[in-house]
Amino acid sequence: MSKKNKEEVIEEQVEQTTAETQELSVEEQLQGELQQEKDKFLRLFAEFENYKKRTSKERIELFKTASQDVMVSLLPIIDDFERAITHIDEDKEAEELRKGVHLIYQKLLSTLEQKGLEAIKVEKGDAFNADDHEAITQIPAPSEDLKGKVIDVVEKGYRLGEKVIRYPKVVIGQ
Repeated sequence: MSKKNKEEVIEEQVEQTTAETQELSVEEQLQGELQQEKDKFLRLFAEFENYKKRTSKERIELFKTASQDVMVSLLPIIDDFERAITHIDEDKEAEELRKGVHLIYQKLLSTLEQKGLEAIKVEKGDAFNADDHEAITQIPAPSEDLKGKVIDVVEKGYRLGEKVIRYPKVVIGQ
C-alpha cells in the first residue's frame, strides 16, 4: 500500500466518523426537542387538569352558597319568630295561636335546613373564641368559673354549608 492509499483510507475513515457524529448529533437534537415537547405537553396537561378541578370546585361552592343573600335576608324573620314564640309561650290563654306559630316556625326552619342553613350551637358557659363568636359586650362574671366564657347569647349564628353567614353575638364574662 502506498502512502497515498493510507492517507486516503484515513481520510475516508475520518469523513465517515465525522458524518456519523453529525448524524448522531442531529438525532440527539431531535431527541432533545422531542423531550422538550413532551415536557411542555405534560405541563400543559397538568395545568389544564388543575384548571378543571378548580372550576369544578368553584362551581360546587357557588351552588352551595348561591342562596346566601336570600338566607341572610331571612335570618331577621327567624329571629322575630323566636321572639314571638318566647312571648306566646308566656301567654297561657293562646294555645291555638301558639301551636300555629310553632308549626309555621318549624316548617320555615326545616325548609331552610334542607337548603343548607344550620344554626351554630353556642351555650352559656362555652369558652369564648374570637374566631367563632362576636362579642357584643363584657360584664362582670357572676362566678369565677365564667370568666372568659359566654354568659348570654344575644343572637344566634348561622352557617350555610361550610361558610358562616352570621356569627353568634354573645356577652362574655370578665
